[in-house]
Amino acid sequence: MAGPLTKFLSNNPSILIFLTILSLITAIITIGSEAFGYGFISTSLIKLIGKTLCICLVAIAMDLVWGYCGILSLGHFAFFGLGGYMIGMWLMYERTRLIVIESAKNAQLPMTPQEIQNAIGSQIFGVVGGSEFPIIWTFSHLLYVQLLLVILVPGMLGFIFGWLAFRSRVTGVYLSILTQAMTLALALYLFQNDSGLRGNNGLSGLQNIPGLELTSQSVISVWFLWGSASALALGFLVTKFIVESKLGNVIRGIRDNEQRMRFLGYNVEHYKLFIFTITAIIAAISGALYYPQAGIINPAELAPIASIYLAVWVAIGGRGRIYGAVIGAALVSLLSSWLTGGQAPNISLGFIKFKWVDWWLVFLGISFVIITLYAPKGIGGLFDKFHKGASK
Repeated sequence: MAGPLTKFLSNNPSILIFLTILSLITAIITIGSEAFGYGFISTSLIKLIGKTLCICLVAIAMDLVWGYCGILSLGHFAFFGLGGYMIGMWLMYERTRLIVIESAKNAQLPMTPQEIQNAIGSQIFGVVGGSEFPIIWTFSHLLYVQLLLVILVPGMLGFIFGWLAFRSRVTGVYLSILTQAMTLALALYLFQNDSGLRGNNGLSGLQNIPGLELTSQSVISVWFLWGSASALALGFLVTKFIVESKLGNVIRGIRDNEQRMRFLGYNVEHYKLFIFTITAIIAAISGALYYPQAGIINPAELAPIASIYLAVWVAIGGRGRIYGAVIGAALVSLLSSWLTGGQAPNISLGFIKFKWVDWWLVFLGISFVIITLYAPKGIGGLFDKFHKGASK
């Protein structure tokens, strides 16, 4: 076992480089945190970096399905959001249950289990005019079930959608439109108050982890940073193993010439379905780690534009390169937070005042067009040129 693993790592030095950089970043942030170190890195910044690592993970999933398999999915952020909803249901239920029990301690008579359940329902669904638990909340009190649903629900949705689309041999722009339609339909359903997920209000207060009320957010933020970094490292390893295996050769062949791969005897639909489903699960796991750090999730997070942004991040970083997807997602995420968060100085040209909050998306769109026209391999392609130049 050690032999093949050593050979795999020696043939892919980018893995060790990536893991080393990720470990150093995590260690530096931990040492600089308010909870475990010297306190020169704020909790809000740690949360931002933790969320960025989660975005890098969903970008890896997008790169695998688009950059390597050639499926331009404009719906993978829907799986990201579903993962957040699955874990958010338990977080909200358990936190509300603890609040109800705590408030009932001074009551003259103890509350019955049914009264506790009714009080929890009123607290959670009162904002949308209800108190009854919808059927999708059946297992919301069981953490291990909700963690399982983080994988099962997006995985099943990805499998069913992929099976219907690929067996019909829908490809190209038509498949992209279908994935976007799936995302829009899901978002519109969640906007309804009777969807069971509080409609436009969404699930909030997710940063308050049940059972850790006495633990400060500075500590919890570092814990989530560790979890996000570990998930990103594992996702990078799994994805790299896939693309460097025989399976990777097959999906690249499907991307480059699907008809030829079919004539060679490969069941193209099965390979595409596997990649689509596994990337949906990866996206959901990243969402389950992201939203407890963000603190809130609502249907707007699943809007089709979010999946388009995801494709832009991967294109800027360089699709068909796992590290390129990470670079693109991290760069755009951090730059977006800086430019739209008020830290970046506005630029005055005399006749016009350039406010980054208003112009950031225009800047992102122009960058995407420029990279598509003049650097189609993205930022990752520049690293490739540098590596080739250094090896000569």
